[in-house]
Amino acid sequence: MSLRRKRTIAKSEIKWSQRVTENSDALVLKEGAFASDDPKKIADCLKHSAENSDRRKSNPLQSAMSMLNFYIDRADDQLTKKQTGTLEKAKDELRNDFGRETRH
Repeated sequence: MSLRRKRTIAKSEIKWSQRVTENSDALVLKEGAFASDDPKKIADCLKHSAENSDRRKSNPLQSAMSMLNFYIDRADDQLTKKQTGTLEKAKDELRNDFGRETRH
């Protein structure tokens, strides 16, 4: 695959994922929702958004976890190990917040 083709694909993927994040019908997140160093703050923000959404199609935990996984998957190459660790811990916090067991 040519370098030019790779750049085109990368640009369209960024635009697609950014569009999903900004215009998701499921959750309305406050700006910087994933920027915190505190997994509990991230989880609380996602939980609040999921519980208050009137457009989500699944239960609040599933919606919040889906948005978190989507963000991790799309931002993966740009996240530091510390950021990735914080976001992974936020998954455990979400499960705890919704009364689910933490996976280990």
